[in-house]
Amino acid sequence: MRVLVTGAAGHIGGHVLDELLGAGHDVVATDLVPVEDPRPERVHTGDLRDAELVARAMEGAEAVVHLGAIPHPHLPDAGALFANNCLTAYRVLDEAGRTGVRRVVAASSLSALGFAWAPTPQSPSHVPVDEEHPLVVQDPYGLSKVVLEEIARATHRRYGTGIVCMRFPFVGAGERLADHLAAVAADPGGRHSAELWGWLDTRDAAEAVRHALEADIHGCHVVNVAAKDTSSPVPTAELLTRHHPGVPALTELPGHAGLFDVSACAELIGFTARRGWREA
Repeated sequence: MRVLVTGAAGHIGGHVLDELLGAGHDVVATDLVPVEDPRPERVHTGDLRDAELVARAMEGAEAVVHLGAIPHPHLPDAGALFANNCLTAYRVLDEAGRTGVRRVVAASSLSALGFAWAPTPQSPSHVPVDEEHPLVVQDPYGLSKVVLEEIARATHRRYGTGIVCMRFPFVGAGERLADHLAAVAADPGGRHSAELWGWLDTRDAAEAVRHALEADIHGCHVVNVAAKDTSSPVPTAELLTRHHPGVPALTELPGHAGLFDVSACAELIGFTARRGWREA
């Protein structure tokens, strides 16, 4: 397939390029900053809020991986962050639908649930957290991902485009992952407990994207994509007792079992994360 990858210069984007090119797909890349990779057949540099840029990048695309977004809430203007992420998602997904692209894979976030960046701390109603868990989002970043998922549903209703929205946790590899794991080990509370200690190796994220592109699916789907274990060296039961007391567990959580239900991803696209930081 000829695949347009937005946000191709980012951390996940670089691994997605490796994964797709290694699988024999043709790639068109775009980002706000130059993509320093000679392998894509075309590269477009510019702002995804620009409809003309999106239209040029979309020419000839058979599938789209939409990663281009501000990936955190740390901007002084929360409204600008929200507006940027929502408009870029609309530009890319609507143009994909309008031009007949058959498959879109979009990076949503587990922040859409509302725990990770909540100014007022929240606990889940149950664990493991599945895709049907009620949304309690308060922050502009998580809210922008909720809007992304609604844009995806609207795009499917309007054009019939097959779309998979992937709710990612913290994603990292190498030094980025090592720094994150060290921070969690030093203090598993605070923001890390709000994230429910979810994580994913970037190579697994890229493989999940490829699976979603290649799977024989229809409709619009939102799936959790996370590692099977937590990012903390503390056993999961102890983490819950200490930081989210009273939250009911719907299944046994032995050892360092993760707190996100990833069964829908396995059933839909045949993907389960393979890499664990403990083995590494």
